[in-house]
Amino acid sequence: MAGLELLSDQGYRIDGRRAGELRKIQARMGVFAQADGSAYIEQGNTKALAVVYGPHEIRGSRSRALPDRALVNCQYSSATFSTGERKRRPHGDRKSCEMGLQLRQTFEAAILTQLHPRSQIDIYVQVLQADGGTYAACVNAATLAVMDAGIPMRDFVCACSAGFVDGTALADLSHVEEAAGGPQLALALLPASGQIALLEMDSRLHEDHLEQVLEAAAQAARDVHTLLDRVVRQHVQEATVLLGD
Repeated sequence: MAGLELLSDQGYRIDGRRAGELRKIQARMGVFAQADGSAYIEQGNTKALAVVYGPHEIRGSRSRALPDRALVNCQYSSATFSTGERKRRPHGDRKSCEMGLQLRQTFEAAILTQLHPRSQIDIYVQVLQADGGTYAACVNAATLAVMDAGIPMRDFVCACSAGFVDGTALADLSHVEEAAGGPQLALALLPASGQIALLEMDSRLHEDHLEQVLEAAAQAARDVHTLLDRVVRQHVQEATVLLGD
């Protein structure tokens, strides 16, 4: 990445976006009839699919059941063709396990699990194409899928990444920007309350710049919320029309 200019003198990024501008987002809900909830999302060239089952009885050992809330199970995988490098193990490797854990922590903070004690909610997310912002795309797809399943949540949970280049905070990083190796973070936000569901940093960032990068990620997550809210309202409207017919 040596010599690659991530931010021009005019303030434009490699793909022509401004510093705080999101990549184009397209999403659909209810893409799988067999699941209780499902959604597909594209954030730029990153594409993710999420399906949700539950709440249902605990599978396997009943000792795993929680007496006061539902057990949230999240599994992440990526298609072997999702990146330029073919993966031998699309799931079950260290990165997939870590991503599954992050998703579980995120949705335990958002789902009203106390309404479904001694039950289980399964969230499966697969990345079909990875071009930066993988965690964020997975969270946003899973949020729509959980809502499609009718599972009560405290709020939308919306995620976005951010980085720091040449003294400027960049929102919604692409693969090229992530690969440059600068400071970057991923944020999952509950927009109505401003509560942070998960915050992860991959490299060091001076505390003087942290607030600027954090605010860039938070504002981008709020922008994502506006788009996801529009998708949910459109889906409900379409479902209402179908029921009316």
